[in-house]
Amino acid sequence: MSAQIINGNLLAQSIREDIAKRAAELTAQGEQPGLAVILVGDSAASMVYVMNKEKACNANGIYSVLEKYDADFTEAALLERIDALNNDPKIHGILVQLPLPAHIDERKVIEAINPEKDMDCFSVVNSGNLMVGHPVIRPCTPYGVMKMLESINYPLRGAHAVVVGASNIVGKPMAMLLLQAGATITICNSKTRDLAFHTRLADILIAATGRRNIITADMIKPGAVVIDVGVERDENGKLYSDVDFANAKEVAGYITPVPGGVGPMTITMLLVNTIEAAERRLRARQQQ
Repeated sequence: MSAQIINGNLLAQSIREDIAKRAAELTAQGEQPGLAVILVGDSAASMVYVMNKEKACNANGIYSVLEKYDADFTEAALLERIDALNNDPKIHGILVQLPLPAHIDERKVIEAINPEKDMDCFSVVNSGNLMVGHPVIRPCTPYGVMKMLESINYPLRGAHAVVVGASNIVGKPMAMLLLQAGATITICNSKTRDLAFHTRLADILIAATGRRNIITADMIKPGAVVIDVGVERDENGKLYSDVDFANAKEVAGYITPVPGGVGPMTITMLLVNTIEAAERRLRARQQQ
């Protein structure tokens, strides 16, 4: 029997309906949610991604600012723009599209963003809040995965979750959110010895390495939930993912497709983070 497909497009659409409603309510109270995205360089993939973010903001009542700069834009100038956005009351969230050109220190840029406006949850402050179990902002992709698990009413407490990939963007924060939900966590990476031994134990398997078909059907526990996060493109631009979907869906109980799985949820949760930041600002203003 084939796995049930977790449709990220449908789930994202239902969440965006709520986003639009909340955005309208905030705007009516003088606090329209605002998101600023900065892109440095001319990466085609990054350009598509930031344009999709801008389109999503405009479609759901969120004020959107997109700043594009040439690849030779200086670090000092970028930090100056971030400082201006930190102090702009119309902006509740700031996102600097990564990767940045080699002459710019990514860590310095991330830490320059006001933690209250750090929509990617990359700063030390927000990462620390997540680590101790009191996240104010949640990283977009892991937050989206949690919503997907919630949508199928999967019982996380006591479940064994295996996360393949240990990046600061997905793997590590994903593990922390699952741990806080009561799951037992194993974190692997693409170099883990006998990776299949670990993945076959997973009730929930989350693949986030960007390695084509690193997870094959024989590595999956029958009936497991398989969340496919990692993607890569070949020299012709064709999209591949971490999971061999065609065969894996015959073993898994639930599985996410690529495209149409985690991707739409990442941008959707960016909008949710922006809405939540605006709601916090409104509460603070009302308490003054």
